[in-house]
Amino acid sequence: MIYITSSSNPTIKEIKTLYRKKERWTKKSFLAEGIKIVEEYVDKKYPISYIVVSENLHNIRGGEALLDKIQNHKYIIQVPDKLYKEISDMESPQGVLAVVKFELDYIQNLHNKENPFILLLDKVQDPGNMGTIIRTADAFGVDGIIVTDGCVDIYNPKVVRATMGSIFRVPIYHYSIGAEIIEELKSKNIKIYSTSLKGNRFIQNTDFNKPSLLIIGNESKGVSKHLEALADDLIKIPMVGEAESLNAAVASSIIMYEVARQRNH
Repeated sequence: MIYITSSSNPTIKEIKTLYRKKERWTKKSFLAEGIKIVEEYVDKKYPISYIVVSENLHNIRGGEALLDKIQNHKYIIQVPDKLYKEISDMESPQGVLAVVKFELDYIQNLHNKENPFILLLDKVQDPGNMGTIIRTADAFGVDGIIVTDGCVDIYNPKVVRATMGSIFRVPIYHYSIGAEIIEELKSKNIKIYSTSLKGNRFIQNTDFNKPSLLIIGNESKGVSKHLEALADDLIKIPMVGEAESLNAAVASSIIMYEVARQRNH
């Protein structure tokens, strides 16, 4: 175990740079914080560069058990509680974070899936929504998520926390221009659906048993008009109350459930 007390230490400085998107993508590393999420990453043997622990971790519920589990990890850094709070971006930090390596999943791998159900995210910008969508996609067996330009970075620490480890369990593909990949997938006979308040078909009346892609749009503006125009069908969720719409995470979760219900019926 390495003991560091100064915020000017080069390793601490390097870790703190990972709060910036450019640095995360340059170093292909992100921060995962919290006892449960770090424990899962250790158990699943995900590629961890460093584990940073506070002096107080053993006093937090689950902290002592985690310390026992990681004691033989090659790169453990212990820091004073005050310094840990400088490193963390959480209001009530639990005292442990990991620097985790990531690799990109190539869009070509998507074409190898048989009868896929895929999400395409269009300018989804809220970290909580992004994390919830990824976690729900994991729960309902979605075959892949395409993240396009304008979306929040999936390796943003708030997104990573919201996924609760699902970020490594769902294939996630980055593709700059949504229209291009939609056209490519349409040419491979994948049905394109878009959520829309103008939808002419309710989700329970939509056949999701064939290869399908669902476009999920921005929290306030919905799906971009040029992407909506590429959809084969505009679909909507039946609602009986007075709310006009649902946020991106809730809407996509309901549709993912309906897809799983149909396919597992």
